[in-house]
Order: sequence, then structure tokens, then C-alpha cells
Amino acid sequence: MMKIFPTSSIKQLDAYTIEHEPIASIDLMERAAQALTDALITRWNTPSTPFVIFAGPGNNGGDALAVARLLAERGYRPAVYLFNPQGHLSDDCQTNRERLVTMQGVDFHEVSTQFSPPQLTAAHVVVDGLFGSGLNKPLGGGFAAVVKYINASSAQVVAIDVPSGLMGEDNSYNIQAHIIRADLTLSLQLPKLAFLFPENAPYVGKWQLLDIGLSAQAMEETDTDYALTEDDDILTLLKPRDKFAHKGNFGRALLIAGSQGMAGASVLAAKACLRSGVGLLTVHVPFCNNFIVQTAVPEAMTELDYSETCFSEATDTDDYQAIGMGPGLGTRPETVEAVLQQLDDCQTPMVLDADALNILGEHREYLGRLPQGSILTPHPKELERLVGKCRNSYERLDKARQLARSAGVHIVLKGAYSAVITPEGKCWFNPTGNPGMATGGSGDVLTGVLTALLAQGYEPGIAARLGVYIHGVAGDIARKRYGMTGMTAGDLVQALPLAWQALEEA
Repeated sequence: MMKIFPTSSIKQLDAYTIEHEPIASIDLMERAAQALTDALITRWNTPSTPFVIFAGPGNNGGDALAVARLLAERGYRPAVYLFNPQGHLSDDCQTNRERLVTMQGVDFHEVSTQFSPPQLTAAHVVVDGLFGSGLNKPLGGGFAAVVKYINASSAQVVAIDVPSGLMGEDNSYNIQAHIIRADLTLSLQLPKLAFLFPENAPYVGKWQLLDIGLSAQAMEETDTDYALTEDDDILTLLKPRDKFAHKGNFGRALLIAGSQGMAGASVLAAKACLRSGVGLLTVHVPFCNNFIVQTAVPEAMTELDYSETCFSEATDTDDYQAIGMGPGLGTRPETVEAVLQQLDDCQTPMVLDADALNILGEHREYLGRLPQGSILTPHPKELERLVGKCRNSYERLDKARQLARSAGVHIVLKGAYSAVITPEGKCWFNPTGNPGMATGGSGDVLTGVLTALLAQGYEPGIAARLGVYIHGVAGDIARKRYGMTGMTAGDLVQALPLAWQALEEA
């Protein structure tokens, strides 16, 4: 896994590396500058590229000055603007200033009062080294004016570590106009939590991690509630299948899904469940959907509801190892009553999605009655029905963590980096998937996958991480086959066997 540390921990990691490697802080900065320069030259490998480097008075500015010197050593002729309005630079920034001012081929300007901005065109590459991850309040005054000037230009913008003005975690009280809008962010060693939130995408742009050799021991020993799942993590989660296994070894699952006009939700969830290794599957359906499900998913059994058109009465779940409930149910009064009764009666781990979550949002007192080991899979709006309105993704994540703790459940908060949240408040962000998955039915597919994994005896946290990951891999396979625009949820189902195969053979 790749840990994601709060910015308050970054200085600790730097300090530990400096003490225990050991390495002088100026040499660690030089190592970071080498990695940054290499990344820049990889993209802009022509020495005539007009780089304009904006450096602040702190260590982020020191990085930028060192990059300017290294670019000059490789034949580039950067223009450098060092902003020093207080007449004080950090020690390492001062050292890099002294190293830079004697360099040939560098157009160096130190700004203390009046700033005469350079002309920035679409041909220019701006390197933003004004402020790094240590910022804890919105930019103002002259620095805000510089940010606005850069943002108004047509230049390509590369941010060092984090776009200046962006907080590493919570930007609830930030000033959007005072944040650099980078096309590329070169993050040192690890990503920042803010990179994973959709509202910050206009500032972060694409982001790339650069290894600067921070202490692996320090990162391992420093605790954090956030991590980005990596491929190697998932390989350790998949259970091998015994040669003499039979269908009874892989669990019985029940899906409660569909209503009149919404049979497709139950079909998608059922197919995904069967394509994810469940031993036996039963789908509880109203009579009107029985023929559709039996025809579309012949491998599944059906259990008929008393209603012709909707889920209207709780059913016995004692013979099942996992229950998936919600896709396409609707919110008719009889369905609401049946869902609440099912929650009261059921002791089997459940995957709750779609209308089951909407019903829970209207009856929040039932959140404390959910079966142990259950997984909730809300998208942002469904989560807000459970926890109330949220100003941004950081607050939404925080409230989801509180809900996971109070209800004792795992939550999959769906999005570009879906977050799997444990009852202990730990968050695992998922790296797989693509925007082509933003289509009706994708959530139904995920419900089927998760229900299958729970039925097979996976712990809920592992089931959630593994299921979200493989769901995204299926989406990536479908994208390669059909493109993002033409993908449907059914394409995800068809890609699931290939996704599982890729994991089994890795």
C-alpha cells in the first residue's frame, strides 16, 4: 500500500530521513531537485524551452531555485523570480539562492517590493515553487496577485509538490481564486489527500510521484488513516481455490433487487455476483420480473415476492452467507416497510446500495441495527442523505468515517478514487477504473461483486477493497475494448471474468 500522510507529518518524515540516513537537509533538497529536473526534462527535452520559475521564500522556493540551477547546467536558460518581501529566506532557500545567482544563462530577479511580471505565452512553462505542503491559510496580498497572474496566462504550469495555495487536506475555507491551477503536479514521494478529491482537479491537474528517498522505515512506522491501494496489496487478498472444492464451499447469496420497470438492476447485479465466484445465487424478485431474470440469468434461482410489482415483504435469510439489497427496488410504501423489516430480521452480512440506502436516509434510526459485517456503497448524494449536506469531499469523507464508526459498518464511498472506509476510520482509496464507468448500472454491478465476495467468506474490509479494485479493473478492460463513451454496465459484467483471470495469473 501507499500511505497518504497529512501534511503535518511530512516535516517529520523529512526530519527522520535527515537524522537517520543521515543526510544534510540541503542535500535532501538537492536530491528532490534532481528528481524534479529529470521529470521536467523528460517532458520538455529541448533546451530552448522557455522555463519561468516562481520561487517563494521557504523550502518550496529552495526546491525551485535548485531546479533552475540544474536546468541551467543542462543547457536551458530559465527566468527566475524569487519572492522575498520580508527580506528573509529559509536557510536552504538562501543557500540555493547563493548557488544560483552566480550561474551563467539564468535570468534572475529577486522581488522584494515591486513585481514587473514577465510576459507568459502558450510556449512558456511556468514552474510553481511559491508555497508547498506546509501552507495552513489562504494566500493573500501580493502572492495572491501572482497566482492570479499565472492562472490568467496561457502558459503550461507545473507545480512543485503541491499547487501553491492548495491545502494538503481540508480546503473548506480556502479561496479558490488564490490557488495555482497546475497542468501537472510533481508530488514529492507521496500523494496528498487533496489530490483525490474531484473539486481539486482544476488545481492539481495530472499528478506524478517522484521518489526522493525519504526513509522507508519512517514511512512504515508513522501511522496514518489513509492509504492508496496498490496492485501488490490485492494479490495477497485473493483466496486460492482448492482442487477438491465444490459449489457449497463458495457460499449462498441472496439478492433482493428490482421492481416493475427496473428488472435490469437485478439482472446486472445477479450476473456480476455469478461472475465473481459465488457458489449459489438466489434473486428475490416480484412476479413481473421473474421471467426476465430466469431468462437473462439462467444460472441463478429466483424467489418470488408476494407482490406482482415490487419488494413488499421481508424474506428468510438464515440459509445465506450474504445478502445484497437495493438495486432497482424503488421506494413504494410497501417496499420501505419491507426493507426496514428485513433490516430488523436479518443477522446475515448485507451489501446495501441504491434504494436501500435512500430508505435508510429517511429512517436513520435503523443505521444502528445493521447486521455485523455489512457494507454500504453510497455515491456522494446517497451518503448525504445518510449524514446530511457536505460542503466538499473532505467533509464528506470525514462524515462517512464517523458513520462507519457509529454504525460499525464498512462504507464504500464511490467516486474516481472510491474510498473503502472501515469501522475504525481507516480509508483505502482505490486506483482502478475510469470515467466510462459513470453510467447507469455500474453500482448494481459492484453490489453483485461485493455480495459474492461476502458469501465466499471474505472479511468485509477485504471484500470491499478487493471488490472495488476488480470492479475498476473490469472497467479498464471495457474501456480498452469499447472506449469510455460507448461503455455500458453490461460491458463491466462481460469484463469481470477477464479481470479475475488477470488477478489469478498475476
